[in-house]
Amino acid sequence: MDASQDKIYQKLVNSLEDLTKLYRTLLDTVRKEKELLVAADIEKLQENNLAKESTLAKIRALDVTRERYAKEFAQVIGGDIDNPRLLEMARIIQGPEAVRLRTIHSALEVLVRRTSEINKENEQFAQTALNTLNGAMTDIKDTLAGKKTYARQGKMAQGPDQSGNFVSKEA
Repeated sequence: MDASQDKIYQKLVNSLEDLTKLYRTLLDTVRKEKELLVAADIEKLQENNLAKESTLAKIRALDVTRERYAKEFAQVIGGDIDNPRLLEMARIIQGPEAVRLRTIHSALEVLVRRTSEINKENEQFAQTALNTLNGAMTDIKDTLAGKKTYARQGKMAQGPDQSGNFVSKEA
C-alpha cells in the first residue's frame, strides 16, 4: 500500500474502531436496560434511555464519517465506490491490513447482532409488562365502577295513601 492509501486506510480503521467502541457501549446499555426493566426502576430506566439515545446519535454521526472513508478507500484501491463493503476491500488489499478489516467486520457484526437480539427481548418484556399493567388497570377500573346490573337506577315508588287489602295473612 502506498502512503495515500495507508492514510485513508488508517482513517477508515480508526473510525471503525471508534464505531466498535460505541457499539460495545450500546450493548452494555441495552443489557442494563433489561436489568432495569426487570427491577422496574423507572428513574434509572429513564437515565439509561437517555444514555442509549446519546450513544445512538454518536453512532449515526460516526457512521456517516465511516461511510465517507470507506468510499474514499474503495476508490483508491479500485473497489465498489457506490456500495463499499469491508470484506470486499479486505479481499482486494490482502495482507495484515486485510486481516484487520476482517477482524473489525466480525466484531461489529457480533456486536450489532447481539445488541439487536437483546433489544428485541427488552421490547417483548416491556410490551408484556404494559399488557399486564393495562389488564390490571382495567380490572381496577371495573371494580371501582361498580356492578352495572344491580346498581340503583330508579327511585322507590311511593305507595298508595291507603293501605291495601291482604290477600293472605299466613305470611
